[in-house]
Amino acid sequence: MRQPKLIDYILLTFLALIWASAFFNIKIATYSYGPITIAFLRVFFGAIPVLLLCFYKKIKIEAFSKDWHWFAMIGFINLVAPFFLISYGVKSVQSNLAAILMSTTPLSSTVLGHFFTKNEKFNLIKTFGILIGFSGIVYLFSDSLLINDNNFISALLILLGSTCYVIGGVLTLKISKKKNENVTGSILIWAIIILIPLVSFIEKPWNLNPSMESTVSVIYLGVVSTGLAWLLRFRILKNNGLIFQSQVSYLIPIFGIILSYIFLKEMITSKILVSLTAVLIGLYFVKKADFKKFI
Repeated sequence: MRQPKLIDYILLTFLALIWASAFFNIKIATYSYGPITIAFLRVFFGAIPVLLLCFYKKIKIEAFSKDWHWFAMIGFINLVAPFFLISYGVKSVQSNLAAILMSTTPLSSTVLGHFFTKNEKFNLIKTFGILIGFSGIVYLFSDSLLINDNNFISALLILLGSTCYVIGGVLTLKISKKKNENVTGSILIWAIIILIPLVSFIEKPWNLNPSMESTVSVIYLGVVSTGLAWLLRFRILKNNGLIFQSQVSYLIPIFGIILSYIFLKEMITSKILVSLTAVLIGLYFVKKADFKKFI
Protein backbone atom coordinates (compact mmCIF):
# COMPACT_ATOMS: atom_id res chain seq x y z
CA MET A 1 0.00 0.00 0.00
CA ARG A 2 1.21 3.49 -0.82
CA GLN A 3 1.94 6.13 1.80
CA PRO A 4 -1.30 8.02 2.64
CA LYS A 5 -1.55 11.48 1.09
CA LEU A 6 -3.60 14.51 2.13
CA ILE A 7 -6.44 13.46 -0.19
CA ASP A 8 -6.61 10.08 1.57
CA TYR A 9 -7.11 11.73 4.96
CA ILE A 10 -9.74 14.03 3.45
CA LEU A 11 -11.62 11.04 2.00
CA LEU A 12 -11.37 9.18 5.32
CA THR A 13 -12.82 12.19 7.15
CA PHE A 14 -15.56 12.50 4.54
CA LEU A 15 -16.44 8.79 4.98
CA ALA A 16 -16.65 9.30 8.76
CA LEU A 17 -18.94 12.30 8.25
CA ILE A 18 -21.21 10.31 5.93
CA TRP A 19 -21.52 7.38 8.34
CA ALA A 20 -21.92 9.68 11.35
CA SER A 21 -24.66 11.61 9.57
CA ALA A 22 -26.67 8.40 9.28
CA PHE A 23 -27.66 8.50 12.95
CA PHE A 24 -29.54 11.79 13.04
CA ASN A 25 -31.08 10.97 9.65
CA ILE A 26 -32.35 7.65 11.02
CA LYS A 27 -33.94 9.61 13.87
CA ILE A 28 -35.66 11.96 11.41
CA ALA A 29 -36.79 9.03 9.25
CA THR A 30 -38.47 7.38 12.26
CA TYR A 31 -40.82 10.35 12.53
CA SER A 32 -42.74 8.99 9.52
CA TYR A 33 -41.48 5.49 8.71
CA GLY A 34 -41.37 2.20 10.58
CA PRO A 35 -38.05 0.40 11.13
CA ILE A 36 -38.68 -2.28 8.50
CA THR A 37 -39.58 0.34 5.89
CA ILE A 38 -36.44 2.33 6.75
CA ALA A 39 -34.33 -0.83 6.39
CA PHE A 40 -35.97 -1.64 3.03
CA LEU A 41 -35.56 1.86 1.60
CA ARG A 42 -31.93 1.98 2.79
CA VAL A 43 -30.96 -1.20 0.96
CA PHE A 44 -33.09 -0.34 -2.10
CA PHE A 45 -31.58 3.12 -2.63
CA GLY A 46 -28.17 1.91 -1.45
CA ALA A 47 -28.11 -0.81 -4.09
CA ILE A 48 -28.48 1.67 -6.96
CA PRO A 49 -24.96 3.24 -6.96
CA VAL A 50 -23.29 -0.10 -6.13
CA LEU A 51 -25.03 -2.00 -8.94
CA LEU A 52 -24.43 0.86 -11.39
CA LEU A 53 -20.71 0.71 -10.56
CA CYS A 54 -20.67 -3.06 -11.10
CA PHE A 55 -22.40 -2.58 -14.46
CA TYR A 56 -19.93 0.16 -15.45
CA LYS A 57 -16.88 -1.90 -14.41
CA LYS A 58 -18.40 -5.09 -15.86
CA ILE A 59 -18.19 -6.86 -12.52
CA LYS A 60 -20.33 -9.98 -12.47
CA ILE A 61 -22.94 -10.08 -9.71
CA GLU A 62 -23.09 -13.58 -8.23
CA ALA A 63 -26.17 -13.17 -6.02
CA PHE A 64 -27.78 -16.28 -7.52
CA SER A 65 -24.67 -18.39 -8.01
CA LYS A 66 -23.83 -21.56 -6.08
CA ASP A 67 -22.82 -19.31 -3.16
CA TRP A 68 -26.24 -17.68 -2.99
CA HIS A 69 -26.85 -18.98 0.55
CA TRP A 70 -23.78 -17.07 1.82
CA PHE A 71 -24.96 -13.87 0.14
CA ALA A 72 -28.48 -14.35 1.55
CA MET A 73 -27.21 -15.07 5.06
CA ILE A 74 -24.78 -12.13 5.06
CA GLY A 75 -27.47 -9.88 3.55
CA PHE A 76 -29.76 -10.70 6.45
CA ILE A 77 -27.16 -10.47 9.23
CA ASN A 78 -25.09 -7.57 7.86
CA LEU A 79 -27.90 -5.41 6.44
CA VAL A 80 -31.47 -6.42 7.27
CA ALA A 81 -31.02 -7.14 10.99
CA PRO A 82 -28.80 -4.17 11.96
CA PHE A 83 -30.70 -1.66 9.82
CA PHE A 84 -33.95 -2.77 11.50
CA LEU A 85 -32.52 -2.94 15.04
CA ILE A 86 -30.82 0.45 14.84
CA SER A 87 -33.90 2.14 13.38
CA TYR A 88 -36.12 0.56 16.03
CA GLY A 89 -33.72 1.59 18.79
CA VAL A 90 -33.10 5.14 17.61
CA LYS A 91 -36.84 5.83 17.73
CA SER A 92 -36.58 5.81 21.55
CA VAL A 93 -33.05 7.05 22.26
CA GLN A 94 -30.95 10.00 21.17
CA SER A 95 -29.09 9.52 17.92
CA ASN A 96 -25.81 10.60 19.52
CA LEU A 97 -26.16 7.72 21.96
CA ALA A 98 -26.55 5.36 19.01
CA ALA A 99 -23.36 6.75 17.46
CA ILE A 100 -21.39 5.87 20.60
CA LEU A 101 -22.98 2.42 20.93
CA MET A 102 -22.24 1.63 17.29
CA SER A 103 -18.62 2.71 17.71
CA THR A 104 -18.07 -0.46 19.74
CA THR A 105 -18.17 -2.52 16.53
CA PRO A 106 -14.33 -2.77 16.26
CA LEU A 107 -14.18 -3.85 19.90
CA SER A 108 -16.82 -6.55 19.34
CA SER A 109 -15.05 -7.71 16.18
CA THR A 110 -11.84 -8.11 18.17
CA VAL A 111 -13.65 -10.35 20.68
CA LEU A 112 -15.28 -12.49 17.98
CA GLY A 113 -12.06 -12.54 15.95
CA HIS A 114 -10.28 -14.17 18.89
CA PHE A 115 -12.70 -17.11 18.85
CA PHE A 116 -13.44 -17.50 15.14
CA THR A 117 -10.18 -16.65 13.33
CA LYS A 118 -6.65 -17.96 13.61
CA ASN A 119 -4.71 -14.70 13.42
CA GLU A 120 -6.73 -12.33 15.64
CA LYS A 121 -5.98 -13.62 19.13
CA PHE A 122 -6.05 -11.52 22.28
CA ASN A 123 -2.90 -10.01 23.72
CA LEU A 124 -2.39 -7.74 26.71
CA ILE A 125 -2.84 -4.49 24.77
CA LYS A 126 -6.01 -5.69 23.02
CA THR A 127 -7.49 -6.99 26.26
CA PHE A 128 -6.82 -3.67 27.99
CA GLY A 129 -8.43 -1.77 25.09
CA ILE A 130 -11.52 -3.97 25.08
CA LEU A 131 -12.01 -3.62 28.84
CA ILE A 132 -11.62 0.18 28.71
CA GLY A 133 -13.93 0.53 25.71
CA PHE A 134 -16.75 -1.60 27.07
CA SER A 135 -16.44 -0.02 30.52
CA GLY A 136 -17.33 3.24 28.77
CA ILE A 137 -20.50 1.66 27.39
CA VAL A 138 -21.45 0.25 30.80
CA TYR A 139 -20.95 3.74 32.24
CA LEU A 140 -23.11 5.23 29.48
CA PHE A 141 -25.98 2.96 30.53
CA SER A 142 -25.85 4.58 33.98
CA ASP A 143 -26.89 7.94 32.50
CA SER A 144 -30.50 8.12 33.70
CA LEU A 145 -31.09 11.31 31.70
CA LEU A 146 -30.66 9.34 28.48
CA ILE A 147 -31.32 5.68 29.30
CA ASN A 148 -34.19 4.67 31.57
CA ASP A 149 -36.76 1.91 31.98
CA ASN A 150 -38.63 3.16 28.91
CA ASN A 151 -35.77 2.88 26.40
CA PHE A 152 -33.26 0.50 28.03
CA ILE A 153 -34.23 -2.32 25.64
CA SER A 154 -33.94 0.05 22.66
CA ALA A 155 -30.35 0.88 23.62
CA LEU A 156 -29.56 -2.84 23.93
CA LEU A 157 -31.05 -3.46 20.47
CA ILE A 158 -28.67 -0.87 18.98
CA LEU A 159 -25.78 -2.73 20.61
CA LEU A 160 -27.16 -5.95 19.14
CA GLY A 161 -27.26 -4.24 15.76
CA SER A 162 -23.56 -3.40 16.04
CA THR A 163 -22.87 -7.05 16.88
CA CYS A 164 -24.74 -8.12 13.74
CA TYR A 165 -22.28 -6.07 11.67
CA VAL A 166 -19.44 -7.95 13.31
CA ILE A 167 -20.99 -11.39 12.74
CA GLY A 168 -21.69 -10.43 9.13
CA GLY A 169 -18.06 -9.42 8.74
CA VAL A 170 -16.89 -12.79 10.06
CA LEU A 171 -19.22 -14.61 7.64
CA THR A 172 -17.91 -12.48 4.77
CA LEU A 173 -14.52 -14.17 5.27
CA LYS A 174 -16.13 -17.27 3.73
CA ILE A 175 -16.31 -15.45 0.39
CA SER A 176 -13.35 -13.12 0.87
CA LYS A 177 -11.80 -14.04 -2.49
CA LYS A 178 -14.65 -12.39 -4.37
CA LYS A 179 -14.59 -8.71 -5.39
CA ASN A 180 -15.89 -6.30 -2.76
CA GLU A 181 -18.31 -4.70 -5.23
CA ASN A 182 -19.72 -8.11 -6.19
CA VAL A 183 -20.19 -9.14 -2.55
CA THR A 184 -21.82 -5.84 -1.60
CA GLY A 185 -24.08 -5.82 -4.64
CA SER A 186 -25.11 -9.43 -4.04
CA ILE A 187 -25.91 -9.00 -0.35
CA LEU A 188 -27.88 -5.82 -1.12
CA ILE A 189 -29.97 -7.76 -3.65
CA TRP A 190 -30.70 -10.48 -1.09
CA ALA A 191 -31.49 -7.91 1.58
CA ILE A 192 -34.09 -6.40 -0.76
CA ILE A 193 -35.57 -9.85 -1.47
CA ILE A 194 -35.81 -10.63 2.25
CA LEU A 195 -37.34 -7.27 3.14
CA ILE A 196 -40.00 -7.07 0.40
CA PRO A 197 -42.43 -9.56 2.03
CA LEU A 198 -41.67 -8.24 5.54
CA VAL A 199 -42.35 -4.61 4.68
CA SER A 200 -45.40 -5.54 2.56
CA PHE A 201 -47.19 -7.64 5.18
CA ILE A 202 -46.11 -5.93 8.39
CA GLU A 203 -45.82 -2.17 7.82
CA LYS A 204 -47.60 -1.59 4.47
CA PRO A 205 -45.75 1.69 3.76
CA TRP A 206 -48.10 2.63 0.90
CA ASN A 207 -50.62 3.59 3.58
CA LEU A 208 -48.25 6.16 5.09
CA ASN A 209 -48.35 9.91 4.61
CA PRO A 210 -44.67 10.69 5.32
CA SER A 211 -43.23 14.13 5.75
CA MET A 212 -40.82 15.49 3.15
CA GLU A 213 -38.15 15.74 5.87
CA SER A 214 -38.37 12.03 6.70
CA THR A 215 -38.46 11.05 3.03
CA VAL A 216 -35.33 13.06 2.22
CA SER A 217 -33.58 11.49 5.21
CA VAL A 218 -34.42 7.92 4.23
CA ILE A 219 -33.30 8.49 0.62
CA TYR A 220 -30.09 10.03 1.94
CA LEU A 221 -29.57 6.99 4.18
CA GLY A 222 -29.80 4.72 1.15
CA VAL A 223 -27.96 6.59 -1.57
CA VAL A 224 -25.29 8.35 0.52
CA SER A 225 -24.84 6.60 3.88
CA THR A 226 -25.17 3.11 2.37
CA GLY A 227 -24.40 3.13 -1.37
CA LEU A 228 -21.89 5.96 -1.85
CA ALA A 229 -20.25 5.28 1.53
CA TRP A 230 -19.52 1.70 0.50
CA LEU A 231 -18.02 2.85 -2.78
CA LEU A 232 -15.83 5.37 -0.94
CA ARG A 233 -14.80 2.64 1.49
CA PHE A 234 -13.76 0.44 -1.47
CA ARG A 235 -11.49 3.20 -2.77
CA ILE A 236 -9.84 3.77 0.61
CA LEU A 237 -9.33 0.04 1.16
CA LYS A 238 -7.82 -0.40 -2.29
CA ASN A 239 -5.42 2.54 -1.97
CA ASN A 240 -4.51 2.44 1.71
CA GLY A 241 -5.56 -0.89 3.23
CA LEU A 242 -7.69 -2.00 6.17
CA ILE A 243 -5.56 -0.52 8.97
CA PHE A 244 -5.79 3.00 7.52
CA GLN A 245 -9.50 2.66 6.77
CA SER A 246 -10.25 1.39 10.29
CA GLN A 247 -9.21 4.78 11.71
CA VAL A 248 -12.67 5.99 10.67
CA SER A 249 -13.89 4.37 13.91
CA TYR A 250 -12.37 7.23 15.95
CA LEU A 251 -14.18 9.93 14.00
CA ILE A 252 -17.70 8.51 13.66
CA PRO A 253 -18.87 8.91 17.30
CA ILE A 254 -17.30 12.38 17.55
CA PHE A 255 -19.01 13.58 14.37
CA GLY A 256 -22.20 11.77 15.40
CA ILE A 257 -22.43 13.74 18.63
CA ILE A 258 -21.63 17.06 16.92
CA LEU A 259 -24.12 16.54 14.08
CA SER A 260 -26.92 15.41 16.39
CA TYR A 261 -26.44 18.57 18.44
CA ILE A 262 -26.42 20.81 15.34
CA PHE A 263 -29.44 19.28 13.61
CA LEU A 264 -31.53 17.89 16.49
CA LYS A 265 -30.31 19.87 19.52
CA GLU A 266 -29.75 16.63 21.42
CA MET A 267 -28.32 16.73 24.94
CA ILE A 268 -24.62 16.18 25.46
CA THR A 269 -24.25 15.07 29.08
CA SER A 270 -21.03 14.66 31.03
CA LYS A 271 -21.51 10.89 31.00
CA ILE A 272 -21.68 10.93 27.20
CA LEU A 273 -18.31 12.68 27.06
CA VAL A 274 -16.73 10.30 29.60
CA SER A 275 -18.13 7.24 27.79
CA LEU A 276 -16.96 8.55 24.43
CA THR A 277 -13.47 9.12 25.80
CA ALA A 278 -13.32 5.59 27.22
CA VAL A 279 -14.49 4.06 23.92
CA LEU A 280 -11.93 6.05 21.93
CA ILE A 281 -9.13 5.06 24.30
CA GLY A 282 -10.22 1.44 23.99
CA LEU A 283 -10.23 1.69 20.19
CA TYR A 284 -6.78 3.26 20.27
CA PHE A 285 -5.24 0.35 22.18
CA VAL A 286 -6.97 -2.27 20.01
CA LYS A 287 -5.80 -0.54 16.83
CA LYS A 288 -2.32 -0.10 18.28
CA ALA A 289 -2.09 -3.86 18.83
CA ASP A 290 -3.24 -4.50 15.24
CA PHE A 291 -0.76 -1.97 13.85
CA LYS A 292 2.15 -3.58 15.67
CA LYS A 293 1.21 -6.88 14.08
CA PHE A 294 1.65 -5.41 10.59
CA ILE A 295 4.99 -3.64 11.07
